[in-house]
Amino acid sequence: MRRLLFLNGIKAFEAAARSGSFAAAGNELNVSAAAVSRMVHLLEERLGVALFERKANKLVTTAAGRAYQSGLTPIFDALASLTAQVTAPASVRVLTIGVGPTFLMKWLIPRLADFRKEEPDIDVRITTGGAGVPFGEDWSCGIRLGDGNWPGLTAEPLFAADLTPVCAPRLAAGLKRAGDLKGPSLLRVAHSPDDWPLWLKAAQVPRLTARGPEFQFYGQALQAAVDGLGIAMGIRPYIDDDLAAGRLVAPFGLSVPKGMRWYLVYRSFRTEQRDFAAFRRWIMRAAAEPAGRRKAARG
Repeated sequence: MRRLLFLNGIKAFEAAARSGSFAAAGNELNVSAAAVSRMVHLLEERLGVALFERKANKLVTTAAGRAYQSGLTPIFDALASLTAQVTAPASVRVLTIGVGPTFLMKWLIPRLADFRKEEPDIDVRITTGGAGVPFGEDWSCGIRLGDGNWPGLTAEPLFAADLTPVCAPRLAAGLKRAGDLKGPSLLRVAHSPDDWPLWLKAAQVPRLTARGPEFQFYGQALQAAVDGLGIAMGIRPYIDDDLAAGRLVAPFGLSVPKGMRWYLVYRSFRTEQRDFAAFRRWIMRAAAEPAGRRKAARG
C-alpha cells in the first residue's frame, strides 16, 4: 500500500518551495501565509526532516527540501495534466509549444501545415519560448538551443547548431575567401556576440572584428542579409529554407559548430499524451529531413 503523508502539507511545501515564500504559496492555495507555515511545519515533524531554513525575510530550502521539491513538482504537474485530460471534452485536443521567435518564423511555421494535415483535430497554440524564458507549466513542449541540461525536463536533440556566413547572391560574387570580409559589413546578433569570433578564428582571420549593424534576433539579421545590408552569421536550421530557395547563399565552405544543439524539451509524463506523442513523432521526422529536400518535394 502507498504511504501518503499529509497531502495538504506536501502541497503547501511544494507551493512554498516553488514560489519562494509562504505568502505566495498562500495566495496560490487560497489560504493564509501562516496556514502554509503551520502545514509545512507539521510535515517536517512527520517526516523528521527540515525542509526549509527560516531566515529573516527569506525562505531557503535545505538539501532535503530541494530534493523533495524537484521530485514533487513534476508529480503535481502530471496530476494537473491528467485531471485536465479527464475533465476536458473529448473533442478538445490542445498542443502548446514554447518556441523562440526566429525558430518559429524560419523553421516551424513553414512546416506546421504538414503537421496540421496529419493531425487536423489538434489545436496548436504557440507561445513565446527560447532559452531566456522559463518553461511554462501549461506547455506541452518547447524547442530550445542549449547544452541539453535543463533540470526536470527531458531533452531530445533535433539539430546541430552549425555556423556559416550567409548573404544575398549579389554580395557573394565579391567573396572568394574569408579575407575578403570587411568588419562594417558583418551583421551582428546582440545575444550571440561570440558567433563571428568563433567562425573567424576557424577561418584563420581572427583579427577581423564584426562592426556591422546589431540586431536583437537572428531572424532580423538574416532578413537584413536577404535585403543586401551585409553578411549575417547563419545558424542551422534557420538558413536551410533560404539557402534552398536561393534567397541567401553561403559563400564559404567552412561550417563551424556553435557548441550547442537544438532540443525538443518536455516533462517526462507528456509521453503518455497522444497529442504530444503525435507532435514528437512528426518533429523528429521533419528534423531528420535533409536540408533542401522539403523544397524539392513540394515542387
